[in-house]
Amino acid sequence: MADLFDTAPGSVPDTAPRPLADRLRPRKLSEVIGQDQVLGPEAPLGVMLSSGSLGSLVFWGPPGVGKTTIARLLADETDLHFVQISAIFTGVPELRKVFEAAKHRRANGQGTLLFVDEIHRFNKAQQDGFLPHMEDGTILLVGATTENPSFELNAALLSRAQVLVLERLDLADLERLAQRAEKELGKALPLDGAAREALLEMADGDGRTLLNLIEQVAAWRVDGKLDTDALTTRLMKRAAKYDKSGDEHYNLISALHKSVRGSDPDAALYWFARMLTGGEDPRYLARRITRMAVEDIGLADPQAQGICVQAWQTYERLGSPEGELALAQAVTYLALAPKSNAGYVAYKAAMKEAKRTGSEPPPKHILNAPTSLMKDQGYGEGYAYDHDAEDGFSGQNYFPDGVKRPVLYQPVERGFERELKRRLDYFSKLRAKRN
Repeated sequence: MADLFDTAPGSVPDTAPRPLADRLRPRKLSEVIGQDQVLGPEAPLGVMLSSGSLGSLVFWGPPGVGKTTIARLLADETDLHFVQISAIFTGVPELRKVFEAAKHRRANGQGTLLFVDEIHRFNKAQQDGFLPHMEDGTILLVGATTENPSFELNAALLSRAQVLVLERLDLADLERLAQRAEKELGKALPLDGAAREALLEMADGDGRTLLNLIEQVAAWRVDGKLDTDALTTRLMKRAAKYDKSGDEHYNLISALHKSVRGSDPDAALYWFARMLTGGEDPRYLARRITRMAVEDIGLADPQAQGICVQAWQTYERLGSPEGELALAQAVTYLALAPKSNAGYVAYKAAMKEAKRTGSEPPPKHILNAPTSLMKDQGYGEGYAYDHDAEDGFSGQNYFPDGVKRPVLYQPVERGFERELKRRLDYFSKLRAKRN
């Protein structure tokens, strides 16, 4: 039964111009390049298809890796009617029509695979609208998103669909795609080996982008083969995929932080540069590397925090791009600095202890007594002035009377904290002796 979203057969003549990416669209799942982690015989989709138990799915992955193609081929493999909508252009009235058409097909014995591109752009109420139609079998939902489903999709929808992660194509996958394109075009690309590799890298893991670039290169009238310089002169390099408010933002700052923590200056500088070239605000990076100094280096190198703050101030005075060098040097310093999170751990333990002990008052002997009434209550009584004590240390208790003394700060044997540990051990011995 035809409906508003069906395409009439033959509506586009065979002679109509078609982009290379459309001409090379796989006709069966075995032709899909890459994504063996979901399409292989023992992978989730392979198992579902072999057992005849295809369920609702959410494809999560970057652009140009085959989300739409795989969804369309799944419909072909399972004899389901394929309907494609985009959350950007579809509202509630259109969704109602889609569900109504799917009900008619179901009544006539045919199921519907509803592919929803950019599904994360539907709000909570719209996402909830899919649930009853998924549960009664009116539709088999296949959603596609470039955003983390854990944050962008309702728990109720996620509980009814399996999330499959599609990965960016590696260079080997892109090379296979390029060879397939050359076969379709009937000629080889006019590029030498280095330029060909540069073209693959320009695609940045996006198969659709690669085919669009290949279509441009194949149309050039050139003698011989172009080198990398000639290629990059003729082509605009694709901007690196980076969303300052999305997953890439958090993934890359995590990579930078862990590279610093792992004492790898080369990796740290690489991720720092990746974020800058992606358009990240250097002030955000200045704030985050200062946090790294506090959390992961701490008192093992007390200078680290100051170096970060100075680099931050230098950036504010110089601006871009000169000021970014100061931040890069701070990143390098942090990566090579001795590491300790003892201060961070102690702070968290102190917060936990403070919440546990609630409103326990300080011991009276360390309270000031500015009034006679307070003196009568024992405030300040028995306080030992440390400067009058032997070694300038009284060893008195400063915790609440009802609280057992905890050990919060445990310095490591690295960097300056080695000296702090020596001092801590000294005072601990004196305290035990005096008490």
